[in-house]
Amino acid sequence: MKLIRYSDTMFDLVSENAAFDQLASGFGFTEGPAWCARSERLYFTDFTCHRIYTWNRSEGVKLFREPSGRAIGLTMDAEGRLLACESQNRRISRTETDGSVTALASRFNGNRLSSPNDVIVKSDGAVYFTDPYSTAMGDTKEQPFNGVYRWNPQTGEVDVVVAEFERPNGLAFSPDERLLYINDTNKQHIKVYEVLPDGGVSNGRMFAELDTSAGPGAADGMKCDARGNVYVTGPGGIWIYALSGETLGRIEMPEVAANLCFGTPADSPVGTTLFITASTSVYSLQLNVCGAV
Repeated sequence: MKLIRYSDTMFDLVSENAAFDQLASGFGFTEGPAWCARSERLYFTDFTCHRIYTWNRSEGVKLFREPSGRAIGLTMDAEGRLLACESQNRRISRTETDGSVTALASRFNGNRLSSPNDVIVKSDGAVYFTDPYSTAMGDTKEQPFNGVYRWNPQTGEVDVVVAEFERPNGLAFSPDERLLYINDTNKQHIKVYEVLPDGGVSNGRMFAELDTSAGPGAADGMKCDARGNVYVTGPGGIWIYALSGETLGRIEMPEVAANLCFGTPADSPVGTTLFITASTSVYSLQLNVCGAV
């Protein structure tokens, strides 16, 4: 591992002598890490092999679901239920406590979603997700734009949050949920929006532009830590930005990183472990700061 420092603040977040722990390897293409505090385990997807796995220190890797609907992004809700972006099934699903699977969102304006990619849950239960169309799925496009949507937990309805992205991918809330960050894989940038009381957003602006010369990879998974710093997988590894948009540093990975999340494996301080899905493997990295709750 190599830390590229742009600011002295970088080493406040990641120790200079920090090292990766490879938790598992041998997968097709790993994605969508999500830590479940209730079961104390990590969920992640093998996108190309249509599988969802779990991992913890004591049990290692276990197959959770196959087929997965070609799931990509995952997250947990407040009740510890798994939400998945099923790109092949063109829906957001939720695994209930009894193991059954519920389709939360599959259509907008009567037409099918394109290819849900990443998903997060607000503290009020609202589900935000990106839906970029992919020709690789070999299916027809029914939505006129590549949107970011919100599923309303009270009504079950799906509304458009943002429709201005070329290929929306990762998204994350600030710790106080007043800001919503969304990145664009094609444009290699991150935009930030103010979250309105009704769940919509306004006042979008450019937050950061990734340096495409840093190495392989593209703007993908994204999370915030408790201090409001933004972590995003992209060209050359994991980029870390301050709340101001200042580039703090970059973490070079052994493989191309796709997504990340914070969690707490056994014998680790609460919320300070960064899990990273990167090509064929899953890694963890101990930080000096915890993730946003």
